Amino acid sequence: MSATTTPSSAGSAGVAGPVGDPLAEAVELTRRLKLPHIRRHLLELVPTARAQRWDHAELVRVLLAEEAAGRDATNLRTRRARAGFPAGKTLQDWDASASTIPRPTQDALTSLEWVGRRENLCVCGPSGTGKSHFCEALGQAAVEAGMTVAWFTIEDLGAFVRRHRADDSITRALARLIRTDLIIIDDIGLLPVSPDAAEGFYRLVDAAYERRSLAVSSNLHPSGFDEIMPKTLATATVDRLLHHAHIVVTQGDSYRLAQATSGKGVSPLT
Repeated sequence: MSATTTPSSAGSAGVAGPVGDPLAEAVELTRRLKLPHIRRHLLELVPTARAQRWDHAELVRVLLAEEAAGRDATNLRTRRARAGFPAGKTLQDWDASASTIPRPTQDALTSLEWVGRRENLCVCGPSGTGKSHFCEALGQAAVEAGMTVAWFTIEDLGAFVRRHRADDSITRALARLIRTDLIIIDDIGLLPVSPDAAEGFYRLVDAAYERRSLAVSSNLHPSGFDEIMPKTLATATVDRLLHHAHIVVTQGDSYRLAQATSGKGVSPLT
């Protein structure tokens, strides 16, 4: 004759807590099943459900919703940390009216549809005209939309090449990197590009070509990259970079200089 298993005894082997205490067993099961957000709310919601006579399905729905929301928040923090953003600039900080980028262009880019189409973005113009801020804000928006992002300066790519050249793993490293939805390369054109950085830039553009989206900010128009890196490498890089690219040119004086000269760059001394 087979034994009958009751809900309170099912799965009780290895479960801490008083025998016959369903709530204690439920808490322990959330540990075993790695459901931390349900565990966090379980002891609070079960008495509430009893007092308000919730339907059992409603309690389950609310607990699962808490778990889903908690996981979404954790994943967002993880994606943001892995992106390596430099300053935490977002679209909420961005003054669209102060930018010389046409508003329809800003709206189209912030929709991120171009990332889904695996197109590139080149933002070029004088120093202090919002290039890095806009690129980082787009990257932050992509992270919030559930995408993965990686942020590099041009010299970071030189370090990337040197790090993986030692064990000849650069091809594998690039293959892992271009699983990222959007890769941002900042600060091109201020200084001559080192040979390693030029190699890394070309390798990345070539690996990502028609596979992933790149966003580049530069003081130079890409047509002038041969001024800061070897001409042959610059030509091959720009050819691939611009084939499916939106080119945005910023103009005007530096925002930073304008704030500094108007006294808005610091808090007044008291």
